[in-house]
Amino acid sequence: MDDSLFGQIDFGSLDVYLKNDDVTDISYTNNGQLWIKTLSKGIYREENKDITNALMEKIAFQCSNSANPFLDAEGSEIRLNFVHDSVAKNGIACVIRKTPAKIRLQKEKILADNYITLDVHEFLMKAIQGHCNVIVCGETGSGKTEFVKYLASKIRENEKIITVEDTLELHLDKIYPTRDIVAMKTNNIASYSDVLVACMRQNPRWILLSEVRSAEAVTAVRNSISSGHNILSTIHSDKASSIPMRLYSLLESSQDIDQFVKSMHRYIQLGIHVKGFYSKKYERFQREITQVCEFYVDDEENMAKSNIIYQRDLAGNESYNNPTSHLIDYLASQGVVMREDPFIPKGEAISEVTKEDNTKEATPAIENAPQVTNTVETQTQQVVTSNPPQANVAAGVSANAQNNNELEIVEM
Repeated sequence: MDDSLFGQIDFGSLDVYLKNDDVTDISYTNNGQLWIKTLSKGIYREENKDITNALMEKIAFQCSNSANPFLDAEGSEIRLNFVHDSVAKNGIACVIRKTPAKIRLQKEKILADNYITLDVHEFLMKAIQGHCNVIVCGETGSGKTEFVKYLASKIRENEKIITVEDTLELHLDKIYPTRDIVAMKTNNIASYSDVLVACMRQNPRWILLSEVRSAEAVTAVRNSISSGHNILSTIHSDKASSIPMRLYSLLESSQDIDQFVKSMHRYIQLGIHVKGFYSKKYERFQREITQVCEFYVDDEENMAKSNIIYQRDLAGNESYNNPTSHLIDYLASQGVVMREDPFIPKGEAISEVTKEDNTKEATPAIENAPQVTNTVETQTQQVVTSNPPQANVAAGVSANAQNNNELEIVEM
């Protein structure tokens, strides 16, 4: 559906929500229930007597040109889905998703909002400069796509980007109209596979795939990275370390699980988990990075392994591990030099927290995290609790040492 048609649609009392940049989703159900989702408050019910079945029927009629109980309509920055009351028996159901052509996340704001820590932010920026393949996971509405857009905004200007989506949400071609960016959209005629073949012929450096939710999309991810292109994509998963297995679960073939997971660990460098929840501490809807995981295949054992570089639980406790030599070497091959100890200085004496103390301080999310060992040598995990001074004493790290523990990365 083109924008000229959307410009002619009368949204009535819904217009105030569509023009509010804080609003991301509008849901209408059950003969008058209106639910709004915003960046600041999350999801809440809104009372508006002017928004009724009659208004929703009017909007649906303006969007459609044929009789059908299901209706999808898409413009440049808005997407609508209707279910007629012949199917939705308690009244018309409608969801409106806003996808503005802008980068909502800004460095200063996400640092101030505790969305991400400075050291993890700088690490991820260098990972993008070093052409790491990254998949961002999280629940619906956690902000996966927004974070992918933010990461994509850090790609070098001279590197060609092609976006492949079934519903247009990234809009990088409109955000950066002077850059070499091609936006491709799959449909009933052009499948993921068809579009990907055409995409390869366009000679991109980066391929940004929309959410991976089908076997065809998994195949597209695998074909993209195995052909030497770099990818950014999203997927539904409860933690970053589960991304390879989540990809496998979407496959409809009987491919060997060990072989597939190992290939994903070999080609995908990083997984990132984004969580959205209502925070009692901040008294607002909070989005934050809760896990950054490195994937690699151990050369000696030929086994797929994970290294949880960063993890944060809901209480604010954070833990770090240095990246393995696999990631350091990969970045070096891409012209980006990173210290071997960006998070935990090797020359610093860090006494291990006893298992008993760790059990007292850590939450179940930390306790149940996968055991991680680095390739060259086992790194001592540094745990930073929500009360940093006490955490540093427990780990044997002085406050000055922590302040000096900056990410020192230089480009070749």
